[in-house]
Amino acid sequence: MVTAPSDRSRTPARRYLHALRLLSARDLKVRYATSLLGYFWSVLDPLVMAVIYWFIFTQVFQRENVGAEPYIVFLVAGLLPWVWFNLCVSDFTRAFRKDAKLVRSTNIPRSIWIARIIVSKGTEFLLALPVLALFAIFAGATVGWGLLLLPLAVVLQALLLLGLGLLIAPLCVLYSDLERTTKLVLRALFYASPVIYGINDLPQPFDQIAAFNPLAGIFTLYRMAFFPEEFDLFSVVVSVIITLTLLVVGIVTFRGLERTVLKEL
Repeated sequence: MVTAPSDRSRTPARRYLHALRLLSARDLKVRYATSLLGYFWSVLDPLVMAVIYWFIFTQVFQRENVGAEPYIVFLVAGLLPWVWFNLCVSDFTRAFRKDAKLVRSTNIPRSIWIARIIVSKGTEFLLALPVLALFAIFAGATVGWGLLLLPLAVVLQALLLLGLGLLIAPLCVLYSDLERTTKLVLRALFYASPVIYGINDLPQPFDQIAAFNPLAGIFTLYRMAFFPEEFDLFSVVVSVIITLTLLVVGIVTFRGLERTVLKEL
């Protein structure tokens, strides 16, 4: 008879992953416990936004040289990862204060309170991808080799979020005004990111400037499955460099502020 290993017999990495899985599952259960629509809440927000922008740019105004056809697929392919990004960054601002007692009392690495947000929101994002597939089928979008880049886009966005979370979460504990500032930045960042447009739609030199937004290259990778003409190597390379840089800066900053944050909670 094989028995499950005890917590003490697990390696630190396995204990971390086990705790991460439990906390992420708890977040999802709490989110949907009293919800009648359940899973559909994961896709309702981006779908409503996609329909609104599709109606504005195709029925109200004449859209010229913006995005690609079918435009509804182009929109959803950008809005789904944006919602994942937006929800995570918003939750980072209160990641420690929300569960302050648990953060102080448990001996697991405090970075897990950031990672669990990324995992739980990322799970919702992955569960919403079949909706994108349905839109692509009904709209007649062609799937190409770019679909193979989807895992790279997911991993790159998760690393970007981890780096940002390690920066934002401790700083928001020390400086409460950053929570409101982050909300304002997110509003501006939506329009500064290629969500409702593609980076190739921007005139020079704004296309080169926009490439330094790490979301530009990531969204390009997501859209490659249906729109290979949207590929922009410069923005992808810049996204990788900025993401890895933010991850390193986030790790160093988090380690330096961890004790101070615990005192403030």
